[in-house]
Amino acid sequence: MFKNLQFKIILIFFLIGIIIISGLGISFLNSIQLLNEKLEAGQVSREQVESILTIIQQRTAITLIVAGVVFAIIGIIAAIALSKYVIYPIDKLIKSAEKITDEDKTKAKKSLRKKRRHDMGDLENIFGVMTTELKDKLSEVSTQKNQIETILLHMTDGIIAFNMKGEIILINPAAKKFLSIRPEDNTFDDIFKKFKLDINMEKIIYLENWTSTEQRIQVEDKYMNVFFAPFKNETDRPDGVIAVIQDITEHVKLDTMQKEFVADVSHELKTPITSIMGYADTLLEGEYDKETQDKFLNVIATEARRMAKLVTDLLTLSRYDNNKTRTQKESFDLGELVKKCQDKLAIEIKKKNHTVNCFVTADVPPVYADKYDIERVVLNILSNSIKYTKDGGEIKIYVGFVYNDAYIKIFDNGIGIPEEDLSRIFERFYRVDKARTREMGGTGLGLSIAKEILDKNGGSIDIKSVVGQGTEVVVRIPTKQ
Repeated sequence: MFKNLQFKIILIFFLIGIIIISGLGISFLNSIQLLNEKLEAGQVSREQVESILTIIQQRTAITLIVAGVVFAIIGIIAAIALSKYVIYPIDKLIKSAEKITDEDKTKAKKSLRKKRRHDMGDLENIFGVMTTELKDKLSEVSTQKNQIETILLHMTDGIIAFNMKGEIILINPAAKKFLSIRPEDNTFDDIFKKFKLDINMEKIIYLENWTSTEQRIQVEDKYMNVFFAPFKNETDRPDGVIAVIQDITEHVKLDTMQKEFVADVSHELKTPITSIMGYADTLLEGEYDKETQDKFLNVIATEARRMAKLVTDLLTLSRYDNNKTRTQKESFDLGELVKKCQDKLAIEIKKKNHTVNCFVTADVPPVYADKYDIERVVLNILSNSIKYTKDGGEIKIYVGFVYNDAYIKIFDNGIGIPEEDLSRIFERFYRVDKARTREMGGTGLGLSIAKEILDKNGGSIDIKSVVGQGTEVVVRIPTKQ
């Protein structure tokens, strides 16, 4: 900035000198013009004018030379003084400042580049961490989604979720199966309106104290329990309704069976008690001959034994239900046991004039089970064949071996069992012909006890029958521990 300042100062002085000299030149010209005018007017002679002009020219030249030299000297001195005492210190200060500024700029640039590199590194690290976390979150969400879908797919309970418009947003296969949902059933009303339930979306969502959120419905021959509950979004506002469907058919059947069981027990106990009380009161009211007394006492004894058998069977079932019966398994010959049971029932067989044949194959290994329990099962099944086969009937018993099980097959040509009753014959107190069974002294618990015993011993029982043609009972018992 101040490098050429001294030259500019000298130039200024020269310009000032030129201006002064120009002024002198103009004054000289004016003097000449004045002399010419006086010469023309005849006031002076030409010799005088020439003499005056010569003098003026000499003085003017000397003045100009002196003025030029003086101004040059003054300009040089001023330039040197300014350069030494003003320009040089300022220029030095400026150069120092520029140097400092350049160094600062360089440092600032380096620092900025370094900071930028550092910031870029931090930004890259941040983006890397964010990307990793985002991938982890997406993976976690995807895993949770797959888990939920798998759970819903394999759940035994049905799940249906509805949005606020009542439209299905989620449903699993169990729900479709339980409620027989058609492809065109897409809303809350489409699914539940046909069951005529006193329920709607508004009640479930907005009535907090509404207690009828659990409904029982019947779909064909099955019973379903449906639980309704609202669900909320992240702002804690209602966002829809979820319905959970449970198949309670077995519970309903068990409940019905329990009620029937209580009713049957009450009836079975009431009948013999009524007979006992009636005959006992009759004997107490008057004197009867020996024959009548024996007849009445025989009825009382029969009914008492029937009650005792019923109570014994009930206690046996109770012990099996509560796992209080301990099986004492051992190895024994099944063929010998079946023949022993046949001998025990020989009197009943003779009374009805039945023909009973027992066939035992030679390769039947010993069975491993509770001998007393298996004997009870064989006696029960064989006695049923004897009871429900008309006089002069034929009963065949086969004892054999297949795979790891020994088996007993009992065939008879008795009255048979209707096909619709075969699935229920192992239920407690279930009888095909209640009046006839009660007349023959049955309690309706024999087959139930037989099935419980075989289940405890690892065996099984299967019954096939045709009405009027007879019944086939197959019992399997394991031969190995």
